[in-house]
Amino acid sequence: MSLFITGTDTGVGKTYTATRLLRLLRASGVSCAGMKPICCGDRRDAELLLAAGSDGLTIEDINPVWLKTPAAPIVGSLIEKTNIHIENMLAAFHALQSRVEHVIVEGAGGWMVPIRADYFISDLAVAMKLPVLAVAYNRLGCLNHAVLTVQSVVGHRLRCLGLVLNNAQDTGDIAALTNADILRKILGVPVLGGLGENLTELPAHWRLMLDSTIDS
Repeated sequence: MSLFITGTDTGVGKTYTATRLLRLLRASGVSCAGMKPICCGDRRDAELLLAAGSDGLTIEDINPVWLKTPAAPIVGSLIEKTNIHIENMLAAFHALQSRVEHVIVEGAGGWMVPIRADYFISDLAVAMKLPVLAVAYNRLGCLNHAVLTVQSVVGHRLRCLGLVLNNAQDTGDIAALTNADILRKILGVPVLGGLGENLTELPAHWRLMLDSTIDS
């Protein structure tokens, strides 16, 4: 089983979701690794993935492209006058697949962030042939971004495993209070609560979701 974690935006909890999933998989005895094909700015996301579930690997193994500019990959490549080689990211992904049972790939920013003028994060997920788990932050605006992201995943002929709704606690905000129920009515994919720090094992509905990827 491998999957691609995308977001409805930057800063919605993709890395948190990926690292929690890796730690819970490792705790259950599963061989796994995180992957961050592209880092923009610092390398913190890749460092967290490496620490969460990538024993015996280096940061170069899981993060083959590092742009120092804290912006979209296309911006970083233009400023730094470098080419982003898609084949290098795919080779790194396949190398990880040969070493562990489960590879959790985390995209950069949102689903349609451009890597090059003619190539987007969505195209990378298609090239990896992975089912997609979308992550959203529970706030005003979430409905629009979640629907657009899930519809685009399906439009790329990839399986959308579900939507993770982070910050799902009762905030008193009417949008935050109603988003989960509305998303369950309109999305057509499972809406999952975030993986809280107090969990010691994967919830049953998460396990079912992951098990369903094995033969997909």
